[in-house]
Amino acid sequence: MRKLVSSGSPFEPKIGMSRAVRVGAIVAIAGTAPILEGKTAGIGDPAAQARRCLEIIAAALQDAGSSLSQVVRTRILLTNIDDWEAVAAVHGEYFRDIRPVNTTMQVSRFINPDWLVEIEADAVIHDDGAA
Repeated sequence: MRKLVSSGSPFEPKIGMSRAVRVGAIVAIAGTAPILEGKTAGIGDPAAQARRCLEIIAAALQDAGSSLSQVVRTRILLTNIDDWEAVAAVHGEYFRDIRPVNTTMQVSRFINPDWLVEIEADAVIHDDGAA
């Protein structure tokens, strides 16, 4: 089984990508930018942008038949590594009790220069049916 999940991002058809792909029990979520209604959310605010990224990720997981509770890995990409604490605090709001493995790194830039953060996630759907 291979299920493709779209978030409606205009970049998905341009790049030839899906927001998420589920194959069996594995769900992979692509680098997720802070887009809201076709525009950048939280311009200049890395915490607000991280929150928007995680909202999109949560919705994609749900569409794939999973949830944040089944996330096993996240990757946080920042254009300014000094924003790590603000973004990590938001990550902690969502994952404090789930505690997936995480990598946080700095990149030179994103497709849109207003984006300060992108987040990726991987989930494994548990056999016990818990979402």
